[in-house]
Amino acid sequence: MITLGLDTATNACAVALWDAASGRTLAVRAEMMQRGLAEKLVPMVQETMAEAGIVFADLSRIGVTVGPGTFTGLRVGLAAARGFALAANCPLVGVTTLEAAVHGLDTDIRAGHTLLAAIESRRDDLFLQPFTADLTPLAEPADVLPVDLPAYAAAHLPAGPLLIVGDAAARTAQALGIWNGAVVIQETAGAAEALATARIAAMQDGAGIAARIADPFYLRPPDVTLPKQG
Repeated sequence: MITLGLDTATNACAVALWDAASGRTLAVRAEMMQRGLAEKLVPMVQETMAEAGIVFADLSRIGVTVGPGTFTGLRVGLAAARGFALAANCPLVGVTTLEAAVHGLDTDIRAGHTLLAAIESRRDDLFLQPFTADLTPLAEPADVLPVDLPAYAAAHLPAGPLLIVGDAAARTAQALGIWNGAVVIQETAGAAEALATARIAAMQDGAGIAARIADPFYLRPPDVTLPKQG
């Protein structure tokens, strides 16, 4: 079972191929970027598949990050993933950026910690979700202002070691005032998230695939300014 994972929802364009049968990563590519995703993603997929010697007919399913994240990045990734799934005639599985962030951590790093996925909104607020060390969600994804983080932590984070991961990890730790009390992992390259997306997609059965619709997942409405003249 070979799965293609795509992540363009945050600060990188990333692609990964995972072989669930052998438990091997076949190929990964990632590049930090916030613009030009539409032009970069398709060639990156082609290069990654060529490196692994894979064609679309070899794919069993495709995983894609659905958000929360940037409006343009989500749209680019989802549009491409739908086209690839059609070409490969395989299921398409949606994965949130928050779960991709924590699933990208090695087991030994997660052990003994409460995990907090923290994703940038590109504005003041932060997209957050807490998990146990075994990746069980402790609460639903939330849109939280830094000033409200202490109250959020008191309500949702158990006492004990905390590990924060995601492109907003450092900002979240600073807002909580726990630089010395938290293990902060600032993911930047996107490769771990793309691979985690592929692995999560590969784990889904029929019901799991049906439940993970690849539609944009927003924690707040897109910022749209209408013209004054209608």
